[in-house]
Parts: sequence; structure tokens; C-alpha cells
Amino acid sequence: MSQDVVVVGGGLAGLTAALRLVQDGLRVVVVAKGVGATHLTGGTIDVLGYTPDRVDSPRSSVSELVASRPDHPYARLGVELLERSLDWFTEAAGTLGYSGSLDENLLLPSAVGAQRPTALAPASMAGGDLRKSPRLLLAGFRALKDFYPAYLADNLTRAGLEARSTVLATSPRPGEADVNGLIHAAALDADGGFRCRLAEELAARVEPGESVGLPAVLGLEKAPEVWRELQDRVGAPIFEIPTLPPSVPGMRVHRRFAAALRKGGARSIVGAVAVGAETRNGSIDAVVVQDAARKRSYRARAFVLATGGFASGGLELELGGKVRELVLGLPVAGTLDGSAFAAGALDPHPLSRAGLAVDDELHPVDADGKVVYDNVYAAGAMLAGAEPWREKSGDGISIASGIRAAEAIGERLL
Repeated sequence: MSQDVVVVGGGLAGLTAALRLVQDGLRVVVVAKGVGATHLTGGTIDVLGYTPDRVDSPRSSVSELVASRPDHPYARLGVELLERSLDWFTEAAGTLGYSGSLDENLLLPSAVGAQRPTALAPASMAGGDLRKSPRLLLAGFRALKDFYPAYLADNLTRAGLEARSTVLATSPRPGEADVNGLIHAAALDADGGFRCRLAEELAARVEPGESVGLPAVLGLEKAPEVWRELQDRVGAPIFEIPTLPPSVPGMRVHRRFAAALRKGGARSIVGAVAVGAETRNGSIDAVVVQDAARKRSYRARAFVLATGGFASGGLELELGGKVRELVLGLPVAGTLDGSAFAAGALDPHPLSRAGLAVDDELHPVDADGKVVYDNVYAAGAMLAGAEPWREKSGDGISIASGIRAAEAIGERLL
């Protein structure tokens, strides 16, 4: 059956575009080779964290960034769209309770005690804002090997904050030495007794006036309920700190969006790799997808390409320095002749900004600025001009470009 829109990619950009399209009443199918990068992220929404100095206000710094970098995706998207997109995401995230704004970054602790700027955070994390200089008790679980509270506390203390650490014996699987974060989260969802034991142990260790930082494992399906109940039982503010992937907070976002897509009637096909397309007269008729059994064609009136950059396999670097976009063979901007090298491993490199050049509607364009396919729109990490890992801009780009692509398609089809 033909769809209105096929979205290729199941990360934050693809999910955003798909859900926004469903909200407009369009028939949508999402095809993805996996669950996307949301399972690897910390669950916060980074709009702009560094330029290269740490950013206090994304609103003002985005304007300064695009003035000096007119090829950056934010130059196409703009501050007004960014603001609308964050509002949309906050509403779509629902009971996860995201808060924040473009006006100022929160400053949250990372799992190693770095102070990390981010624009939006769920309610269970926002209480860890270090700008308020809270007194901190960092608590880990003895059986959870992906979180080291003493190391975190030491680094925060060196940064001038008051922090101490403790290790909790409470475990969802007593007697096992290594229990991962997802098992902790599932146990806190299901087992009221485990919640009670955890709250009792924490309450005995927290001192008056302290806020408690825990690894971000406070439930998967019932996270807001678990977080509120623990705070009430412990009698102190509690906030989550992201751990090493897989990310429980990222899974919460993915599950909420996936459920909203199902409720809206969208189809999601995971484990399907887009490998080509059927084209005609400057348009795409269908995306060709390889699943476990055979190749299939998914026909639609419009297509969103949100397969990511190098890390996600949306772009591939060949020998000799040539970069390929793997689904539609679209021209890639910002590539090199293979002779340029950065002096240091973490120094800026032009190749890190490689991706798809687009017009204002996010149609991919060629080197002359000509639209390649008039019913294809690109979103997320595959857009050229940004360095998301260095700028901490990836989530803002993904959400805003997903919204813009959906709105452009709505203008075309509705």
C-alpha cells in the first residue's frame, strides 16, 4: 500500500518528523535498520553547548554562530523554529516533564563529574542543575559497574562544589556482582519492595540540605512515578545522572515517541535497511528496502531521509577521501581530496562538517544549488556544516530539522 510519507531512519530526527507528520493526519511508515541513536544519548536535549567556549544562552549564541558560519544547519532553521521545536518536543515528551529554554543552558553533571550544558532536561534530571551550587550526595549501586560516584564527587569537588559519595548495597538481583542499568530500571518499574529498600538505605545516608544524585536508572515505563515516590520516601531532592550507554533516559524518549506513532496509525519497520530508490523525472517513487527475507519497495508521495552521519552509517568514507550517501547517492558537501589532516586527534577537521547541503525546505541540493529530488527532505546529523559532538548541537538540529521537513511536506501534500 502506498503511503503519504516514508521516513528513513529511526533516530531523534526521524521520529520527530514522523510524529509531526502523523499529527497532520498523514499516512506514515518509518523504516530503520535499528532503534537509532536515542538509546545512546543521555536523554537531555543539547541545542548549543560550546562555540568553542561554554555557552550560557543558546538563543544569543546561535545567532552569533550562524553569523560566522552561514553553512551551519541553524542558518537554515533559525531561532524561531528552534524555539517552536523545543516547545513541541516538551509537549510530545509528556509526563517525562522536560523543562528549560533557549534563554539559558542548564548545567548538569556528567557521569565523570564534568559540568555539561544542555537546553532541556527531564524533571528527573533538571534538579541537578549545578548553577545553584547544591550540596550533593552522589550515590551509586554496588552491582552497577557503569557508575562511579567517588570519581564523580571528586571531580565536582575539584570544580568548587560540595559533593560526597556513597555506594548502595540494595540490588534487584542480590548475590550477583554485575547488574546492568536496564535491569535496575525494570526492577524499579515492577517491584515496589525494591523501591522501598532503596529509599530506606538512601534516607539513612542523606544529610539535611543535600540533593541526591543517582545513576539514571529510575524506571523505564514508570520513571516519573518512581522518581516522585523515591523523593517522597527519602525526604530529599533526587536527580538522575546519565551513565554509559545503553541509556535508560534515551530509551524512555524512544518508547514514548514510538507509542505515539503507533497510536497515530504509523507503521514502524525495524531491521530494514534502505538500499536504493525508484526514481522518475526528478522525484522518488519508492525507497527500496532490504529486510531479512527480500527487497521491498515502499511507495510514497514524499520521503524524509534521516539516516545520520558517519557514526550512524548514513554517510560512508571510502578510500581516497570520497564520501558517499548510501541510500539515494546524493551529493555530499564538505568533502576533501584526501590530502588534509588535522594536527591533533581532537582538532577541528573539515571532514567533520561533511553532509548534505540543503535549501530552505531541506531538499538536498547539488554543488550548483539545484534540488536533486523535489520530494525528498533531509534531517538530522546528515546535514552539512555542523560539528554536533564538539558543539553539543545534535539534538537541536535533529528536532528542528525534523519539524521543518514535516512542515515542508505538509505544505506540499495537504
